[in-house]
Amino acid sequence: MQEKLKKKEDKQSISAFKLNALLEITNAINANLSDSELFVLFKDILRDELHIGKAVIFFKASGKWQSVLAYGVDEAETDPSVINDLKDVADITVLDTTHNASKKSFSVVIPVFHHKEALAYVMLGDLDEDALRLSPIIKHLAFIQTLTNITVVAIQNRQLERESQRRQRIFQELKMASRMQESLLPKRLPDNESLHMHAVYRPHLAVGGDFYDLIEVNPNETIMCVADVSGKGLSAAILMANFQANLRAIAKVENNLEQLIRNLNEIVWESSQGERYITCFLAKYLHKERRLIYVNAAHPAALLINDKGIEELSSCTVGIGMFEEIPFVAACEHEIHPNDLMLFYTDGITETMNANGEQFQEKELMKLARELWKEDIHTINGHIMQELAAFRKDEMLHDDIALVSCRFL
Repeated sequence: MQEKLKKKEDKQSISAFKLNALLEITNAINANLSDSELFVLFKDILRDELHIGKAVIFFKASGKWQSVLAYGVDEAETDPSVINDLKDVADITVLDTTHNASKKSFSVVIPVFHHKEALAYVMLGDLDEDALRLSPIIKHLAFIQTLTNITVVAIQNRQLERESQRRQRIFQELKMASRMQESLLPKRLPDNESLHMHAVYRPHLAVGGDFYDLIEVNPNETIMCVADVSGKGLSAAILMANFQANLRAIAKVENNLEQLIRNLNEIVWESSQGERYITCFLAKYLHKERRLIYVNAAHPAALLINDKGIEELSSCTVGIGMFEEIPFVAACEHEIHPNDLMLFYTDGITETMNANGEQFQEKELMKLARELWKEDIHTINGHIMQELAAFRKDEMLHDDIALVSCRFL
């Protein structure tokens, strides 16, 4: 009778301990203890209270497996490569000699899954595996599994919440950067007796590396520019903002386009050391003389369209920032006639892709330009963008787009 009473008391004591342990873990989670503190608490329960001789927990964080808890084992047994031997383990498994993991002295593996994805593996082993006693692992297996699930899922949820907050912060920062980038674009474009201009800008991401600008140097000189930084995203946008600021500053004092390009090349090279470069079409229009002077730095050819046909204003030099010293640069000139139309743009237009991987291509743009050139420039830009949307259908944009139409009056 005394023996039965003792066993009953022992069971009650163990049950009370397990309940208290679960409450302790739950309170620690609610108290927002760090991940490392939770794992230390988990280790104390396994080692000091349940007398589990060896344990390692492999946890998947940011897509990478790592050992987050280990005791009673040597360093080799904490190598996450053991996970490769557990891909088929979907439930609590007693390891035998056929499992490579058992060769590292582990006896039992407890996997933790969430939405069919493995989050963690708890590897357990007895310190004295030859002792003639019931293994504490086997005795408390269900409790260990419950404890593991509560701890691991809580840590996973916490990490997901942190990641969500991080993404939200990045999203807000990108929204602000997008607004700032939009503010750098011209607030208005000419609509007077000499020029009539209209532009469209579509960044591939929240911010982009394309831009267009207009600088009225004096009543007789207007500088127009469209440019594209190699690469995408925030770093491209920062380099472009720096390029635009320097273009505006230098254009006010440097009248020669060739020298202006050389100065910009020096600045871009100092910023990027050749890791990024900028293609651009830079033109200066002299109103009274009706002359267009331009430099095309490895940019898609601008299109000059009139009754005589269509002419491509092609490259005159290499991309800005490709080389420490630009190897050659030569400005070109064109006489402008009343009602001439010029389209200049970035390669996001001609590289627009559909679901079949086909590109829109320059010949399609030239065909549209010939058909539409007498239309109002708002109509021209709108129709081109509609054609691009119809071409790509549900396919997302793969690059930034800038399109500027200029009617010479």
